[in-house]
Amino acid sequence: MARKLDDVMAQLPAPRQAGIEARAQELASLKDLRQAVEQTQEDLATALGVGQDTISRLEKRSDMLLSTLRRYIESMGGKLELVAQFPNRPPVFIDQIGEVAAPHRRSAKRSRLPGTAA
Repeated sequence: MARKLDDVMAQLPAPRQAGIEARAQELASLKDLRQAVEQTQEDLATALGVGQDTISRLEKRSDMLLSTLRRYIESMGGKLELVAQFPNRPPVFIDQIGEVAAPHRRSAKRSRLPGTAA
């Protein structure tokens, strides 16, 4: 006879239950996050100025730029934080990752690669 997950969880010690719940939260997908804030792919696409198909593909990707992930999270009203954790050290919060920096002004004299025309 099959056992229900809720029944199995209820039999575990409270600290173990909390650990499992915390780990389950870490494994949330982008789709899960979007659904948790009750937004559709169309809602998100409008907020980001892209098509719904772009959101669908984004939610299926296993790798993306941090700036893309930041825009996705912020369009839902969240904030993306990147934390580096090392043994025997406090966590390090990394700022300025994926932020769009203002373009640097180039001087009138531009450097050229060797062999390119002026």
